[in-house]
Amino acid sequence: MRGRSVRALARPLVLMAAAAAIPLVSGPPAAAGGVVVGGFPVDVAQSPWTVALSSRDRFGGSRSGQFCGGVAVGRTTVLTAAHCLGREVVGSPPTPDLKVITGRTDLLSTQGKEIRVRSVWVNPRYDTATNAGDFAVLTLAEPVSARAVIAMAGPGDRAYRPGTAAVVYGWGDTTGAASYAHSLHAARVRVLPDAQCERAYPGGAQGRYRRGVMLCAGEPSGGRDACQGDSGGPLVAQGRLIGLVSWGSGCGEPGRPGVYTRVSEVVKALGRTGGTPVARHRTGTG
Repeated sequence: MRGRSVRALARPLVLMAAAAAIPLVSGPPAAAGGVVVGGFPVDVAQSPWTVALSSRDRFGGSRSGQFCGGVAVGRTTVLTAAHCLGREVVGSPPTPDLKVITGRTDLLSTQGKEIRVRSVWVNPRYDTATNAGDFAVLTLAEPVSARAVIAMAGPGDRAYRPGTAAVVYGWGDTTGAASYAHSLHAARVRVLPDAQCERAYPGGAQGRYRRGVMLCAGEPSGGRDACQGDSGGPLVAQGRLIGLVSWGSGCGEPGRPGVYTRVSEVVKALGRTGGTPVARHRTGTG
């Protein structure tokens, strides 16, 4: 079993031809099959707040440059994982061709819009060693439609209760063996108790689960999970955003549920800044 890994795509050392596969951050195959590991195809119209992060300069054009997911929580505000905006992924400062793709089910199509990212803010409390605080905010150069925005579940929301049915969305690896989806998929999971998550990830090579800032979701027998390429994508329960895909050990393995950034912590952090944070980086022009 491999150790803890984030769920973004690694940047290829050399940009490959359009048909080349994008490599994983790490890892051998998972023990589960399916899509978004154990999921099903879904039209983006069913989850219009699910967006793709794109950089053709760094990831090529075969899948519209997709390397991570994100979620629209305001008409010009997208949340994603902090590790998706790391130097090794998008460079420093971030690549000027960074865009958010909205309204596109199939990455091979021209459906929807590609919107330039005006600015990037990475949570200054993000801990790269533990992945605590794994979130970032993208400000878009133009707004998405009002219906393409989802509400965030704040502290104490019942959607965080263990056993709650949830759905995770993304365009990432569908098997744990670098089989990347070009069409949006979703997987049904359940919010798991903190104690179960702590037993799964007590520390060491597999990583440490931190209650209060993380949550985990899956099925005890495995088989349904997010995977590489899904990082930053939404975990939704009862119509509200409760998590952002962050990390895990393997994909869909029994006893190793996916770990997500707890969105109630994002809500509190944005409250401390008085709303959308001031941008740390600006991309492109304008």
